[in-house]
Amino acid sequence: MKRFVFLFICLAYTISAQVESSEDVNISKFEPVFYTDFVQYKTADDTNKIRLDVFFQVPYANIQFVKRGNAFYAEYNLSVIFYEAESDKVIFERIWKERISTTDFDETISRKNFNMSYKSFHLNPGNYKIKCMLEDTDSRKTHSYTYNVSAEKFNSNLAASGLLLVKEILKNENGDVIVPNVSRIVTNKDTTLRFYYEIYSSGTSNAEITYLLEHLDSENKIEEKRSIDIKEGTTTVYDSLSTLNFVLGTYKLTMTIKDINRNISAETRKIVLSKITGLPNSITDIDKAIEQMIYIASPADLAYIKEGKTYEERLMRFLAFWDKKKPNPKMTVNPIMNEYYRRVEYANKNFKAFGNEGWRTDMGMIYITFGPPSYVERHPFDPNSKPYEIWDYYELNRSFVFVDQTGFGDYRLLNPDYSRWPGYRY
Repeated sequence: MKRFVFLFICLAYTISAQVESSEDVNISKFEPVFYTDFVQYKTADDTNKIRLDVFFQVPYANIQFVKRGNAFYAEYNLSVIFYEAESDKVIFERIWKERISTTDFDETISRKNFNMSYKSFHLNPGNYKIKCMLEDTDSRKTHSYTYNVSAEKFNSNLAASGLLLVKEILKNENGDVIVPNVSRIVTNKDTTLRFYYEIYSSGTSNAEITYLLEHLDSENKIEEKRSIDIKEGTTTVYDSLSTLNFVLGTYKLTMTIKDINRNISAETRKIVLSKITGLPNSITDIDKAIEQMIYIASPADLAYIKEGKTYEERLMRFLAFWDKKKPNPKMTVNPIMNEYYRRVEYANKNFKAFGNEGWRTDMGMIYITFGPPSYVERHPFDPNSKPYEIWDYYELNRSFVFVDQTGFGDYRLLNPDYSRWPGYRY
């Protein structure tokens, strides 16, 4: 039996009529500050409790480094707070500190370099609300995400742990070392999906395992079967699906165990997020991303991209359009595309109105086209007047007036003069 150990190393609401000013812009604002994952295991002492491993992955670019001597140092506190799902009553909390150092400045601003850690918790079966929080020691900024987690009791005869996605397997004197894929992100360049789990059995037997990987927005799926010998106690399994062709979107990986009588005995699932290399994380639907190009692409360009007969052809035309927008063709990151879809994401979060997505509204149109205004003048409660806002763009010598005619946050552009507008402003 192979021995597996975890290695955590530093790897080389609608808010209508609220808009940031130009000095508030942060291009990575809508990127996750950190990633988390949860995996359930049977406890070693075979009690009725469940072991829940909580994993953290923190990109270097999202924490503050301070230079001391010839190196750069960062510290942050992580905390996990468990609540009762129904009452929001705090059950317990765990806090710990992480420290990072590097001599390479480029690493401190990289999203490819990250620090990973995890903690284990023994829980009674039941439903929990879990808040994961990061506090940057130097900047004192805090970020948190809240999740609903169900801790399910394991079947005493045959059961399986949760699935842990694996980034890579390393070798050392202690055996195989697992580097987890905490973000659960794969890209169109990946052809293999690796994962690890445990099988718990009251006796020895042969079982059939089925892996089903489904794309949730299409008919794209792959199914593979395995025959495996299960020993009494715990059987560790490291497996993979190969020759995959990931497309943009969300996948669900389901692992099903059938006992010798071919009855379904256990099942576990994991969500996998597929990205296109070089695209912002906010793009999860390529056809939607094409629609959202209306403020930067000409009608002819949009029609050409949409006329692609297949997903691959539309993606190729989409990427070719944005490649032409790069300030430097040799750049791996496209700052213009990143900024454009940052604005789209901001508009969607702040300018929804009457069922319209934020990017389709008048405020969204102006924000995406010209970026954050230099100054915003708000008049929500003036007497004898509908609520209105004035967005000033000093560099353009332009102002845009939005009026809420309905009183429900549906701000419309007053007297638009499209003929005088400049093009998309980066």
